[in-house]
Amino acid sequence: MKKNEKQTDLARRKRKHRERRSGTNVSIGWDRLDNTAHLFPVIAGEDMTNVYRIFVCLNETVEKDILQQALQIVLPKFDGFNVRLRQGVFWYYFEENGKPAPMVRAENTYPCRYIVQNRNRSYLFRVSCYKKRINLEVFHALTDGMGGINFLKELTYQYLRLAHPKLKEVVGDRLSADTSLNREDSFLKNYRKSHAKGYKTQKAYLLKGEKVRKGEFGVLHGMMSVKELKEAAHRYGVSINEYLVGAFVYSIYMECLHGITSARPIRAAVPVNLRPFFQSVTTKNFFVMVSAEFLPQKEAYSFSETLQITSKSLRSQINREHLENLFSYNVSNQKNLIASAVPLFLKNIAIRYVYTKAALANTTTVTNIGNISVEDAYAPYIDRFGAFLAMSKGQPLKGTICSYGDKLTFTFSSVLADTSIQRRFFRKLSEDGIAVRIESNGVYYE
Repeated sequence: MKKNEKQTDLARRKRKHRERRSGTNVSIGWDRLDNTAHLFPVIAGEDMTNVYRIFVCLNETVEKDILQQALQIVLPKFDGFNVRLRQGVFWYYFEENGKPAPMVRAENTYPCRYIVQNRNRSYLFRVSCYKKRINLEVFHALTDGMGGINFLKELTYQYLRLAHPKLKEVVGDRLSADTSLNREDSFLKNYRKSHAKGYKTQKAYLLKGEKVRKGEFGVLHGMMSVKELKEAAHRYGVSINEYLVGAFVYSIYMECLHGITSARPIRAAVPVNLRPFFQSVTTKNFFVMVSAEFLPQKEAYSFSETLQITSKSLRSQINREHLENLFSYNVSNQKNLIASAVPLFLKNIAIRYVYTKAALANTTTVTNIGNISVEDAYAPYIDRFGAFLAMSKGQPLKGTICSYGDKLTFTFSSVLADTSIQRRFFRKLSEDGIAVRIESNGVYYE
């Protein structure tokens, strides 16, 4: 038996005999994509990679070789990451990979690049490191941000146990009790029969302007205190998420529309994690998009007015009934027997058309990964977490929120050369008494 065959067989036997946590048994050989995941292989390419990054910053320099060892140990325990993408006659599907883990790289290029499977041992994710930072980049067909955090935390725990053997004596060598291996399709489990379409299709105000050089990707991190954010948001009567989304929308309004009226709304797509609403612990995608909408019908809206409009827009949509209607419409289309019998290449044409209409209905996207917690034993080694998104059609600037303890990081990812929106955003936060420390990946040198 060849070396690779031995490794594959060993991985299979380990998965067959290990205990499943909070999950249902899934066929080892192959697995279906969830409802949302069907979109990403169709639209992905070099210019729209559908790759997101989640990262953790440690309080020590990351050793690449130890991180490689950690990945080799952790990967076989996660069926959802140990796959490659296959194309069938009617649908894409996942097939067990079984190859050695992808190589951990020292980061030396721009983030969120397209993942070419045959250059990555057929895996749909990559791991890299830079100084004290561990980066996990994931093709969105695999999982959403919560699924990515689930994997990154275990990879980080394993790394720290290898780097600090005494830590292993304290915590053992096991998966965390909070780590899910569940692979159910929670869309299918929770959907109700057909609903009217709930997504916006009216074209939104779109950001335009000179772009950075081809291949470049600008990243700006703003680090701030959760406590200070709470105090500022409380003064306006909104949540932290509503406050940050509203500040982003207001910054676009002031810098691009210059405080005047517009026939098209500024609309920020906001992904909502559905797990808390439907008692799910799946590691597949399980989210829907709602929109924070602001249509300037008069001149010179104040920040407070803009914030109240956008927060009201969000609150009206984030309830179980509306969220259920949104994804049930999508699942009903997927379950349509006539559509299922249509060859994949024809499905792809329809999916691209529907996606383009939906994409141009939003000015930007702001996603909130939430507050990440870790086991107490690992906390002294971890400084902060962060995340950001790749670009998509019509959206050259996006925002991502991620917090750990009292440290919240708001990250802008962009291919626009101008940073006036980002500057306006951070300046507004400073005016509200929030101290912000800014870092860049070097594209903007700010």
